[in-house]
Amino acid sequence: MKRHIPNLITLCNLVCGCVAVLRGFEADYEGALLWICGGALFDFFDGFAARLLGVSSDIGKELDSLADDITFGLAPAAVCFSLIADAVKPELPHAVLTVLPYLAFVMAAMSGLRLAKFNLDTRQANTFIGLPTPANALFWSALAVGAQEWLATSPWAAWTVLAGVLVMSALLVSEIPMFALKFKHFGLKGNGLRYGFLVLSAALLAGLGLTGLALIVPLYVAVSVVAVFFTHKTTVA
Repeated sequence: MKRHIPNLITLCNLVCGCVAVLRGFEADYEGALLWICGGALFDFFDGFAARLLGVSSDIGKELDSLADDITFGLAPAAVCFSLIADAVKPELPHAVLTVLPYLAFVMAAMSGLRLAKFNLDTRQANTFIGLPTPANALFWSALAVGAQEWLATSPWAAWTVLAGVLVMSALLVSEIPMFALKFKHFGLKGNGLRYGFLVLSAALLAGLGLTGLALIVPLYVAVSVVAVFFTHKTTVA
């Protein structure tokens, strides 16, 4: 029986993702954020349970990727679809009005590609190569809630969201190394980058709320890029 527990938790992630997709298409951004966060919680505990019980399996790995592609790939794409559809101006050509929102699904496709690469890439045992899909999903769902007023009134909102979709899609499948928040121990040595990032993230959350939650993701990318630069510089020197 215990071998089924991690997969049941993964299926809870999948259900959360399905509801998040529905909420995204309904432009219920608060609901989408809530269900994506629920999916992220289950996504953490399925792997934790598998390791704790010693019941990791190939089917669990494949099921995890399927659930993640729904919760962290399709759900944020649905949020962006609604954001763009609500923000496009009626004076634009009909072809543009029709096609523009559907470009959000480029992100769902790139999320699927990123998850497939992750399953096969042996370099990503302790770090990530490219932006993790949960980070991307939290960025869009939190931004949709935290910046809702601006997104509803700015004449550039649709184009800003579309540009963001393309940038984040590129980051998902990029070769940029990004650090993982996995602590092998809790001492300061070797964890300075993680602790510094957590302090800055807490400051953003305290000062900006949900908008701050969205900004944590660009901060994560920026810190990762800076860390790679200094690591490369030290290696060369």
